[in-house]
Formats: sequence, structure tokens, C-alpha cells
Amino acid sequence: MMGKRRRRTSSATTTSSSATSSSSSSSSSSTTFDQSNPQHLFAVTLAALSNHEIGKPTSEANLLIQKALDHLLFSLLSKSPNSIMQTLHAPLISLLPVLITSKCSELACSGLEIVGAASLFSIEMNEQIAFDDAIVKGLITAVASSKRNVSMAACNALLDLFTTSVGRCKLLEHSAIDNLIFCFLQIPKSSTPSVSLVMEQLDGKTFFTIGFMEDEYIISLLHIVIILINDCTLDQLRKIPRGLTNNLSTYLAKLWAQVHKHIIIIDTVQESEKRFYLSNIRTNNLAESLFRLSMERTFTQPSNFQEVKTSIFHDNFESFIVNHWEKSPLLIKNVSNASLRDNVFSTFSQFLKSKDTVSSFLECLLQNLSSAIPIGSDELDIISFLNEARENIGCPLIYQQDIRVVKTSDSKREKHFFHGFDVPYILNARDISRCEEAYNDGYTFALRGMEFRLKDIAAVSEQLTSLFGQPSTGVNMYLTPPNSQGLARHRDDHCVVVCQIRGVKRWRIFPNPCPQLPRLYENVDYNFEGENGNEKIDGCKEFLLREGDVLYIPRGFPHEACTVTDDYETNGNAECSLHLTLAIEIEPPFEWEGFVHVALHHWGDTCNLSSRISRDSSSHNLDDMIMHLMHIAIKLIGNIDPTCRKACLAGAISYPLVTEDFLQTHQRSTFNHLLSIINSSCNFNDVYSNLEVAIRKNEDLFENLRWVRHLDQKMPSIAMEDLFHFVVHQKDKVEAAFMEAKSKFCNEVEFDDVVHRYSMLLGKYRSMRERYMNGMLALSCF
Repeated sequence: MMGKRRRRTSSATTTSSSATSSSSSSSSSSTTFDQSNPQHLFAVTLAALSNHEIGKPTSEANLLIQKALDHLLFSLLSKSPNSIMQTLHAPLISLLPVLITSKCSELACSGLEIVGAASLFSIEMNEQIAFDDAIVKGLITAVASSKRNVSMAACNALLDLFTTSVGRCKLLEHSAIDNLIFCFLQIPKSSTPSVSLVMEQLDGKTFFTIGFMEDEYIISLLHIVIILINDCTLDQLRKIPRGLTNNLSTYLAKLWAQVHKHIIIIDTVQESEKRFYLSNIRTNNLAESLFRLSMERTFTQPSNFQEVKTSIFHDNFESFIVNHWEKSPLLIKNVSNASLRDNVFSTFSQFLKSKDTVSSFLECLLQNLSSAIPIGSDELDIISFLNEARENIGCPLIYQQDIRVVKTSDSKREKHFFHGFDVPYILNARDISRCEEAYNDGYTFALRGMEFRLKDIAAVSEQLTSLFGQPSTGVNMYLTPPNSQGLARHRDDHCVVVCQIRGVKRWRIFPNPCPQLPRLYENVDYNFEGENGNEKIDGCKEFLLREGDVLYIPRGFPHEACTVTDDYETNGNAECSLHLTLAIEIEPPFEWEGFVHVALHHWGDTCNLSSRISRDSSSHNLDDMIMHLMHIAIKLIGNIDPTCRKACLAGAISYPLVTEDFLQTHQRSTFNHLLSIINSSCNFNDVYSNLEVAIRKNEDLFENLRWVRHLDQKMPSIAMEDLFHFVVHQKDKVEAAFMEAKSKFCNEVEFDDVVHRYSMLLGKYRSMRERYMNGMLALSCF
């Protein structure tokens, strides 16, 4: 069996029994049925349907049909699979659309009951029902019936049909979701939904099922809508009329706000909550639907680009790019005394000021946030991501992933307030209520992903992303008590822009101990000298940040910070510090090495590499092999040349005050510099030896180049072993072709020709990040 029959609340079954019973006194009820003879059932049913009184509930024809349907339903519920497949044969199925749309509600309910029973019995029978367009259209019509018993029976039949992906897909093909959403929105509902949650354990995971105070029909219809939305492709979601998605999103957001309040406090169902109708809708199902409907909505008020640039960098952005970007720290003082909280971070600052105490600010913040689910850096398919992450969408904050509560003592070692728990550890109401205790004990609250949680911060993040030509900018919040240090001295794999919102903090920044900038996701652990933190280190710089000040720290530069007393500002009274760090993450495709990989792909594609390299019929894939070897050669250069690790700003927004001579000339000269290095330093023997070592160590040299497939989905994927085998057996020919390709690439490729394809790749990354951000913002309950 595919599943258990659910308890029906409609009157279809009981009505069916009484109708059959009453037929015993009818002159036509002497008809007997051979339950094993589907032809007989079909003939009797078809004959009765031909009666002109079919619409009358008391007609003898209806009673006869009801008796036949009872026998059919009995067969479905009690016979062996083979017998049932014979019973529900094609002629009988062809009658179901007429039955489920019958004007007689008792017959319609019985027909719908049969559809549901057949859908649950086996995958084969489910698909047989789903592929019948007339039945599917009849189900959609029946859901909107003015007769509640019919509409409820139709909902149950649809939920039974949805036990297979085929059933869901067929409904979506018929644009059923538009009609079902419209139908749901027409039903009067509570303006503020009342809900309760019940916790369940399944395969070691915790889920929460939602209980409602609404009518069962409303909840069943909502369940159907949620199932379909969560099964949509991106194109199917886009085809839903915008008015429907906006209205449904508004309702789901109100419902989610009520559900989210219960998630962190639920322990067990309360006695007083037993009056709630327990649905089959889980909290993560609801959160996923709201996420999906919100992915392409605009949540942020478009920030003025110039305002963001001026608020953070004042009038020094061009000088910053030339003299400090990825080179050295820079303190940008708020000389005008116009605090950041008065402009681009105004909403966040007002929220902070509206709370009486720091602990009340923290509790309110943490109670209204959901966990930001980790997403792969090269993931560009939002639907694929949601399908994999759907069980975790909408869960409360997870310690270490979303938030850390940490302090660094005199030993310069970090101590966590929450420790000794299983990982991942989800914060609950008791943990959040201990905010004041942790804060008073000197712990810093470090909250990641603020751009996914507050709309005004998301807007700033988007503008900063465009300013630097990168896919995304992360924003973290740090709230540190007076006279305290949060994180220990450390290095970051991304550039940091520190915006001081409240209080005063002293920063110590040390020289980068490595000759190269660290790459994103690279291990940046470093055994710092002077572990006690008291001795001076050559090149150490100290900065004092007050409200409105901004501090830039390049990636790789060790740093630490602590709150201090600012006698000038606070008359000797220490206070807390709150700052936001804007993390400019340079992902691999958008380093200069990445730009060169894009250039190689563009050149090979547009110049028809296969016709440019000498080959014979025995080496039909020589061009593909050479392209892979060239990518390895560029990777080897990138491992040693510092320029390759720097951010490529080719996709950055045009800067009105930056002259053509600086930006574009600098970009072209950098690209030409890298081409000259490849042309002069790259040789076939280095590539061959590295390939040989990788094979011996069972390493994949293309592991960090998987993103290249986003340039061309048809790009062939060649296994390392196949590549090495090919090179070994035709080494001389491969070497000659490699050297020829290298020379032509370095001399023929043009910077301006590559920028377009590079910008297209950047656009794909940004679209994915924007969809993710919009979905997460929809789950923020502020």
C-alpha cells in the first residue's frame, strides 16, 4: 500500500451507506452486482448516468449509481492489487470525471473518495489517475464547489493524489495552482491566525506540525497550495499572477509570524491547545512556501548609491581604491559628526534606541530571527538548493552558524557562553532569556548574516556589492559590553569594513604575516607571536573608533578589538560598543585568476580552438584536452603570483569621479601583466608534472574550478585519469598543441571582449544571492 487512508470528515461515506440501504425498498434495487466483473459495474453505472434525472438526489438512478460506487470502493479497499487493477479498468476511470462533477453532492463525494482511494493504493494507479486530464480538471473544479462536503472531499482526493511527484506535476501542468490560490484567498479567514505547534521526532530530527483554529477546509486547501508551491520550478513560480502571489505572501507572512513565536518555546502540546485542528503542515513547509514566493520580490527600499558610498567612505573612495584596497588598513573619521545611524543604518539605529536596555534589544532581535541556511559559494540553482535544504528552512538560530556568544580573557583564548552542546545547537527561549546574564559577564554577541534579517542593512549590502563588483557582501553585528574583548586576535579570509554604530572600540591591526592575500574559504589560522598580547609587534597600528567612524581591514591582516573608556566622549563612564562589519568576500571566479579562466574559455569558444590546433582523426578531442591543461596552467600561476589573488573590479559599477585613466587603464594593464606571465613562465613540463603528482595523490586539480561550468553547461567534463592517460600516450603531440594554444591565447585575447562574459557570470551569481536574500528577509519577523 502507498499510504494509510485518512479519516474522512465529509459525509460522503455515511451518505453512501444510507443511500444503498434505502435502495433495498426500491423497485430498481433488485439489481445485483458481480464485484469481480468490472464490465458489469461499468455497464450499470453508465446506464444510470444516462438517466435524465441524474441531478436529483432522490432519483432511482442515483441510488443505483451509489450502490455501484460502494461496490467499487469496497473493492479498492479490500482486494489484492491484481484484482483491483482489473476492477478499476479504463472504462470505469473514464466515468470518474462525470461522477466527481455531478450535481448530486453524494455521488460527487463518492467519486472523489474513489479517486483518493485509487491514488493511495499504488504508484501505478496513482499515475493512471494523474495522467487523466479530465479527472485532474474535475478535481480542480470540485475544490471550488459551493457544497462544503464536495469541496472537502476534493481536497482529500488531491492530497491523496499528491503522494507521488507525478500527481503534483500534472496539477502544475494544468495551472491548477492559480485556481487553488484564488480559491483559498476568497475564503474568509482570521485576520490574525491562531496556531499551536506539536513537536515530533523522525529519523533523529525534530519537526513541528501546525495546529489551527481555522475551518478544516481552509487548512486542507492551504496544505494543497503549500505542497504545490514547494514543488514548483522557477518558471512555474514566475507564471503565477503577481497579484495572487502578493496576497498569498501577505497571509503566509502573518501566519509565519505567529508560528515563529511558538517554535523556540514549544515543549509539548498544552491541554488548552487540544481545541486546535492539527494539520499535516510542518513549520518548514510553511517557511519554504513563503521563501519561494518572496525570492523575486523587492523587500529593500533602493538605497541611493551615492549616499551609501559617501556615508561609508565620505569623499575618499577613489583615494581608498588606489592607495589602500587590499593593501593596508585605513581609518575614515566621521569629521562631520553626522553619525552613520542617521542615514544608511537609520532603521537599525532606531530599533536599538527604542529599547530600554541592551538585553531587551538582544532578546527582541534574537526572538524574531530564523537561521540563515548555509549555501554553497558556487550554487546558482535556487530550486536545487531549496530541495536539499527544505527540512531546515525557518528553524531558530543555530549556535556557531548564526550566532556566537564569546569573550577573550587575559589568556587571549576565546571562551564561549554556550558550550558542551551537540552540534548543531538550536537556541531556545531559555537560552535567549540568558542574554542579560551573558552580557553582564562580559560576553560579546556576534550575529552573522544581518543582510538576511533587516531590510535597511540588506539595501546597504546590495549597494556595496555593486560598488566593488562582487556577488554579495556579508554583514555581521558585534555587541560588546564595557571593558571587554569578544573575538581573540585572528585573520579573516575577506576584507572588512567596520562601521561603528554605538560606543567606542580600540582596534589593533598587525601586518599580514603571509606574502599573499588569503583566499576565501582558505585556512587562515596562524600562530601569532606574542600570545599574551602585551608586547609590541613591528608594524602594529592602533585605531580608536567612535560613533560614525569607519575602519577598513584588508583580508589576511591579524586584528583584535576591545571596548574602552573614552574620557572625552563619556566623562569616564564606560559603555558598550556596537558595530557592523561589512565583509567583502572575493569569491574565486572574481579574483584576477578567475577573470583569466573566463578569458581562456571565451577565447577557446569564440576562436574555434578545435580548428586552430593541428590534429589528426585519432585525436578527436585534442582541443578539449588542451583547454583543460591550459586551465591547470593558469591555476599554477595563480598559486604563486600575488596579483592573481586580488579582486577583479571589472564588474564594478562605474564610478562617476574615477577617470578613464585610472579604472579601465588599471584593469587592462593588470590583465596584460598576467598574460605576459603566463606566456613567459608557463611551460608544459610544469603542467605535466603537477598532473602526475595529482594522480599519484588521488587529488583533483579541477576541484576549485567547478564554477567554470557556469560559463557553459555544455562544456565537457574530463576525469583526471582520462586526461593523464591521454597526455602520457600522446605527449609530444599534446605538448606541441599546448604551446601553440598558449601563445595564441596570450597574444589574441582582448580585455574588452572578455568583460561581457565575465559580467554575465557575475550576474548569475548576483541573481542567486538576491533570491536567497529576499527569501530570508521574508522569514524575518520584524
